[in-house]
Amino acid sequence: MTKLSAAQVDEKIRSLPGWKRKGLFITKEFEFDEFMEGIRFVDDIAVLAEKLGHHPDIHIRWTTVRLEIQTHDEGGITVLDIKLAAEIEKHRKKAG
Repeated sequence: MTKLSAAQVDEKIRSLPGWKRKGLFITKEFEFDEFMEGIRFVDDIAVLAEKLGHHPDIHIRWTTVRLEIQTHDEGGITVLDIKLAAEIEKHRKKAG
């Protein structure tokens, strides 16, 4: 799989609200009213990630969940990362 250029990443994440390119990752923070809402979100994301065979780095801090996605084998961002972010957004819209 080929790494995307910074310009390609910026173009592709324009349609993904709140996602940003940060170094070699795309990242987004999700805020929840309660701790357990965030945990349920993480559980749902884990299921999506398993289906795609691609897993984000997940950081949990009380009611905030930050996802960081990169294709580690490629050392940067690929179309697979954009696809995972898009699936997360679709899920969030359905659940929210």
